[in-house]
Amino acid sequence: MIPNHSFEADEHSSKPDKPEEACGVFGIYAPGEDVAKLTYFGLYALQHRGQESAGIATFDGETVHLHKDMGLVSQVFNESNLGHLPGNLAVGHTRYSTTGSSRVVNAQPVVVETRLGSLALAHNGNLVNTKELREELLSRKCEFVSTTDSEAIAVAIGWEVDQGKDWLEAAISAFAMCQGAFSLTIATPQGVMGVRDPHGVRPLVIGTLPTTPQRYVLASETCGLDIIGAEFLRDVEPGELVWITEEGMASFHWSQQQKRKLCVFEMIYFARPDSIMEGENLYTYRLRIGRRLAVESPIDADIVIGVPDSGIPAAIGFSQASGIPYAEGLIKNRYVGRTFIQPTQTMRESGIRMKLNPLKDVLEGKRVIIIDDSIVRGTTSRKIVKALRDAGATEVHMRISSPPVTHPCFYGIDTDNQDQLIAATKSVAEIGTQIGVDSLAFLSREGMLSATNEDTKSFCSACFTGDYPIEIPEMVKRAKLLLEKAAT
Repeated sequence: MIPNHSFEADEHSSKPDKPEEACGVFGIYAPGEDVAKLTYFGLYALQHRGQESAGIATFDGETVHLHKDMGLVSQVFNESNLGHLPGNLAVGHTRYSTTGSSRVVNAQPVVVETRLGSLALAHNGNLVNTKELREELLSRKCEFVSTTDSEAIAVAIGWEVDQGKDWLEAAISAFAMCQGAFSLTIATPQGVMGVRDPHGVRPLVIGTLPTTPQRYVLASETCGLDIIGAEFLRDVEPGELVWITEEGMASFHWSQQQKRKLCVFEMIYFARPDSIMEGENLYTYRLRIGRRLAVESPIDADIVIGVPDSGIPAAIGFSQASGIPYAEGLIKNRYVGRTFIQPTQTMRESGIRMKLNPLKDVLEGKRVIIIDDSIVRGTTSRKIVKALRDAGATEVHMRISSPPVTHPCFYGIDTDNQDQLIAATKSVAEIGTQIGVDSLAFLSREGMLSATNEDTKSFCSACFTGDYPIEIPEMVKRAKLLLEKAAT
């Protein structure tokens, strides 16, 4: 599977012209079931959250079995290696790197040894105090094999266990040392934990298998439950730890500082449209923001099209509210993104057509409104607009179903530094001129949040405002800037 939204790399950079998803995590406690295979399918459904590496750890009594590698879930696993992952419980991970380089040593789950046995941890999010945490643990003579913040969390738990605490006490003590965004699935010989940070920036849900006795499943999104026939029970709450063992599921509020701040980009396009958040499929929310966009920024045109895939629900909503017919104007090549064969220079110069091909019969002679979920650098948008004009569109009006992205994310989403974000340095009119459209408009922040039908203060929208709910140390901001400069 490839990402559920389109992107194209900048011709001068290997970085995509979209924020990249966080990671996907999965956990299951199900004695008597093939937990490795269930985890595989759960990760397969969560593949859109990270395409860099994948891994599964299972526990067979005291013995941990681990397989992880670089690549897609379907490339990393097969019937043979899944058959060598026996056990009654498991955790799994699919990764896009945010902290730590793209190497197999940084793939997850992270496994550490403790006096109570092995611990396997899968992490979605990003700590903002990784340097301080690693230094503190190194001063305690702890050892590391990778550069990830995820390993720092696992090592912290292991150190607390080795001081005489049980799994729960150790985990809660370790989480108190962590600042930032983290949704975790953690496996031990005794059971499986599901954990969210006090702000609940990244999602995590609980499901149940139709078995007797009842067995529990954890996943980043409900689509990871649906694929294995598990029924959605509820979200893991911000600042909550659920502990799943043979006795069932117990809940602990490990933090008393809960202040819910779910990443609103999960709603806009990171999560799959069939996943449930805030009590409904995200497809329905995306229809609403498209309708709101049509009300806020109307324009006369002949057809409305969406950028596959994540722009399509909003495009349909825009069409419904405006009365302008919806049409498919771009066809997505769903497999080219994972080829390991480099395109020729001529193919590179053709730009967006590697992934999106316009339908000339639909577009020729038409005034076109095109809906996309975001603009980061503007390179993809410029290529799309050119392709539409080359296909015969007489006017191209772009509408974006989120506000302008003006600030980087530090909570597990890979975004550019601020000076590389086009909306941080240019006005809407200037962006429109640069990408070559006849008109450009973004959804308002008020429209984006009010369409959730929830408390608008319960979402993190720092990438649009710079108002970070978890304080970002200055050295973390500087480090991100230095990394960006080194990459370019």
